Amino acid sequence: MTKISIITIGDELLIGQVVDTNSAWMAQELNKAGFWVNRRVAIGDDRNDILNALDEEAEGSDIILITGGLGPTADDITKPVLCEYFNTTLVINEEALENVRNIFVKILQRPLIERNLKQAEVPASCQVIQNKRGTAPGMLFEKNGKVFVSMPGVPHEMKGMMTEEIIPWISTRFGKDFISHRTLLTAGVGESTLADHIRDFERSLPPGIKLAYLPNYGMVRLRLTVTGKSATGLESQLEHVFEDLKSRVPEWLVTDEDIALQEVVGKILNARKQTLATAESCTGGYVAHLITSIPGSSRYFRGSVIAYDNDIKKKMLGVDPAILSAYGAVSEETVRAMVSGAVRNLESDYAIATSGIMGPDGGSENKPVGTVWIAAGNAREIITQKLWFRFDRQRNIELTAVNVLNLLRRFILSRPPVGVLRDLIN
Repeated sequence: MTKISIITIGDELLIGQVVDTNSAWMAQELNKAGFWVNRRVAIGDDRNDILNALDEEAEGSDIILITGGLGPTADDITKPVLCEYFNTTLVINEEALENVRNIFVKILQRPLIERNLKQAEVPASCQVIQNKRGTAPGMLFEKNGKVFVSMPGVPHEMKGMMTEEIIPWISTRFGKDFISHRTLLTAGVGESTLADHIRDFERSLPPGIKLAYLPNYGMVRLRLTVTGKSATGLESQLEHVFEDLKSRVPEWLVTDEDIALQEVVGKILNARKQTLATAESCTGGYVAHLITSIPGSSRYFRGSVIAYDNDIKKKMLGVDPAILSAYGAVSEETVRAMVSGAVRNLESDYAIATSGIMGPDGGSENKPVGTVWIAAGNAREIITQKLWFRFDRQRNIELTAVNVLNLLRRFILSRPPVGVLRDLIN
């Protein structure tokens, strides 16, 4: 199997100022194309670190993909270091130069300066990959049977090169393996308990099929992976094993697709032609953000009231002041009222509500930090759940969002569709 390493370059990655999304996206796309990423490495803008990383990754991989450090400023040192590594010098690439001129003069209508023109410089020994989305070209080198590809760190530009040029090139040059995954999502069970429950299944897996546990925010993904030189027989074998896995976790199964919980909820609402609204206090709109991150969510999502202040709970959601006075904002009674108000005022079939103390302060003896009430329901019925979290503010918010979406999922699926309900009533 062809092995690939990814090197991302930039001090900003090491100090956490910028999150490295490039290598994650590249790994996903390469895997889809039939390639396995062997290693992912992040290094700073340092000559020795870059040279050492190139040597180390070439030891264990056939292809080394590099992003970052191709900008026009002094801290962008990737090109001169590549010249040193491949024993060559910088030259002007005329096609890249014309691209730079076109972008600055015709598109941006800005004057060209010397620093901009240096973007068209490339190592003389490389194969130039033109940048259709920016000014810095990509560069492909070969050394001792290994392929090195350097690309801009700007995600939009890198993605264009990867999809249009690099993946097709390495597919032709190296061929590709068959890689297939099947993933299911579980909720309501911990990773250790789940592993004990399916111990016999895992021990009996056929050669070539691997099981991975991917826990995150109170949910666990189970991923089966099979690899081989061709799909013949492997796909059907994986499907058979996957169906066996599903049959062992029915009480915790959320979906047998590798999709997020908010997409699962959206598919259910779409299928039933029903709508949803959110009434959020402690999550501050985060649940609505997750829902609307899914394309097509406008078909089922009505809107959200971010009722952070009690006055908004009263005025926008119609929460009775007596409820707030007697039970407080973080209470079962309040989230019930919030759901009722959202269903009524936003004219939705369903609504969910959140109210809690996310921290790091604001708690009390009766309601410590991490206390959360969530609710889900419709005009006829509302269910609630009390949660206790012990994490930082952001993780508490994210866990609340996951739990309230799953509460809604369980609520909807445990009730008959509207058409069936009408038939039962009539």
